[in-house]
Amino acid sequence: MSISIFSEIESWKESRKFAAEIYALTSNQKLAKDYGFKDQLLRASVSIMSNIAEGFDSGSKKSFINYLNHSFGSSSEVQSLLFIAFDIGYISKVEFEQLNNRLEKIRKLIGGFIKYLKNPLNESSTKNKEPRTKNY
Repeated sequence: MSISIFSEIESWKESRKFAAEIYALTSNQKLAKDYGFKDQLLRASVSIMSNIAEGFDSGSKKSFINYLNHSFGSSSEVQSLLFIAFDIGYISKVEFEQLNNRLEKIRKLIGGFIKYLKNPLNESSTKNKEPRTKNY
């Protein structure tokens, strides 16, 4: 698999959409006024996509996997925050289920990518490739 820029990564694309949804969600009246909670939810949701991007350009497969693990961890944080948002009435059951399902999809994409990168059968040579193109 050859990827030339982080925005080609499926888990990054999905986490970008998800972060935008979280931004829209936090503009609702209850969440908008809880500045600490809102800030934590926004930061964690943006961290999912940011770690994928930063890891892609980190310079090594090992480092990339580490960043993907951080991204996965951020998705767990967001998931935990969504549970409390539902429990205290900031979001409805329908909103919770929709967001949680999207988050589970992202988590599966990240987890699958980590497994793919860890598989020694997927080793690729980077010889004769453009500097910004990475083979994974």
